[in-house]
Amino acid sequence: METSKRINRCIDLLEAGDPIYCTHAGPLSYENGRKQSQTWADLLIVDFEHNPFDVVGLLAFMKGIVDAGPTPDGYRMVTLVATLPANCRTRAEVEANTWQLRQVLSAGVHGVLHTHARQAGAVRSFVESCRYPFQSLGVGPGLGQGERGAGGQAVPAELWGLSPQEYTRRADPWPLNPHGELLLGLKIEDRQCVANAAVTTAVPGIAFAEWGPGDMGMSFGYSDAHDPPYPEELDSARKSVKSASDRAGLRFLSSWNDADKSVEENLQFLFDWGVHIVACDSEAVKTDGLYLRPLN
Repeated sequence: METSKRINRCIDLLEAGDPIYCTHAGPLSYENGRKQSQTWADLLIVDFEHNPFDVVGLLAFMKGIVDAGPTPDGYRMVTLVATLPANCRTRAEVEANTWQLRQVLSAGVHGVLHTHARQAGAVRSFVESCRYPFQSLGVGPGLGQGERGAGGQAVPAELWGLSPQEYTRRADPWPLNPHGELLLGLKIEDRQCVANAAVTTAVPGIAFAEWGPGDMGMSFGYSDAHDPPYPEELDSARKSVKSASDRAGLRFLSSWNDADKSVEENLQFLFDWGVHIVACDSEAVKTDGLYLRPLN
């Protein structure tokens, strides 16, 4: 049952320097899981930030994906990353809601995108909560011992096609662990997050970040400033978050939907800006991207 083949295709894409196209997973049902097993997207986002926290539905969805697999390019399953109902503002908040992390990881997701990441201590708690205590890479002054407990590994191991022992070895954050299969990300999406972006992005174990223009705009007093062109202070925040992510070596997730530009022009802007993970809602965007300049 054990295998050396990577489970998380998106890590293979990132290591190759290829862009990732992501979209929302849709309804959490077994039937939709079967349908999404053949999705055009490289990465599916399960949005528990704004939708009911339905782990029963998530598990059914994951089983549907596995049962209808493999993916068109031969992987066991498409990559899934979940957001959470709770935020990542303080360490106390993360510690009080680690049950949410345990629940989604035990349902077999391949990563978590945590929201409103404001403090380095909160991000450290996030990473620690996703790791098993025996994992030692990166543990030291900047990162404590893992907090994820034994007992819940059988279900995700079966979904991943691994033994429980192999699952615990591989369910660790990449690129901190080069052999890890988990992608941990941060939404640095309000003005308080921007102020601490240099330290939150530097926490070991984080793979990618985004700047969350909708919430970022609201924090600056705009009811709806999700898409460009952006007000000056919002554009400055966008650039600050990207710069902090670049310094920390994180990949970046963003959309870009300027109504005055074509799909190709919007994509080219993202690639020129150094975006690695393109958020979109149409296969046509990915298809158009195949004809544009690659990231590397």
